Amino acid sequence: MMSALSFIKDATLYEEFASQKGFLQSLDPRMKTVSIFALLLTAVSLKSAGLIGALYVISLILAALSCIPVRQFLVRTWVFVPLFSLCIVIPTLFSQVSPGEPFCSFHVFGTALVVTRPGLTSATLFVVRVATSVSLVVLLSLTTKHGELLKVARIFGIPQVFVLTVSMCYRYLYLYATMVENIFLAIRSRVGIVSHHKSGQKIVGWNIANTWHRTTQMSEDVYKAMLSRGYTGEPRILSGFQATYKDWLWMVCALIICAGLIYYGYKLL
Repeated sequence: MMSALSFIKDATLYEEFASQKGFLQSLDPRMKTVSIFALLLTAVSLKSAGLIGALYVISLILAALSCIPVRQFLVRTWVFVPLFSLCIVIPTLFSQVSPGEPFCSFHVFGTALVVTRPGLTSATLFVVRVATSVSLVVLLSLTTKHGELLKVARIFGIPQVFVLTVSMCYRYLYLYATMVENIFLAIRSRVGIVSHHKSGQKIVGWNIANTWHRTTQMSEDVYKAMLSRGYTGEPRILSGFQATYKDWLWMVCALIICAGLIYYGYKLL
């Protein structure tokens, strides 16, 4: 449990990479967001695992140029969604779901299982597409500060209520994780190991109710304090956005990559 809480805290307010002097960090947040989403839409529209894999390689190159350790980047992008998607597509590998030309076969508990080529192709395409999409989104979030992302969202017309909700959830997820961590440590220091399940249920139930009460009261107090200080729901940052020739050059290169992959993908159909 403590490891999960530590991971949540690191994943929320972890802006160390966004402060590095890397390639993506040096770009204008507006141009960077548009280019990343263009690459993302390209990955979603392509129907060739090889071409989507080329986009995935590009995301790894961008991560390396942005001073993000490739190993840490792979851990962040493969821990949840891609592995979960892999578990989802496992049944589509077999002939019972995807009939077609056999690729290989084996026996499990006396039952013959046949992996077909159509099933393997569709499963590979799905997993590669999900991995590439997640990598591009994580790359954008790691190399852009939270306030800048919110401001870009408002510039592109995202409703204010949505941006406000995301901002509050993002900021206080770290605080709530710390609160739960402190409660868990307090229980261990005062109670120790709970041997009976009924005692454990009472302790967990009481702490859930107490945490809910504290968080709702805190959110109300914080929101009132923000309103009293002139908060209007618009994200404000000290630095302004200014596109340079480097930003426009990167935008042109990203669009050329997207157009080239889409054109070559349609030729393969």
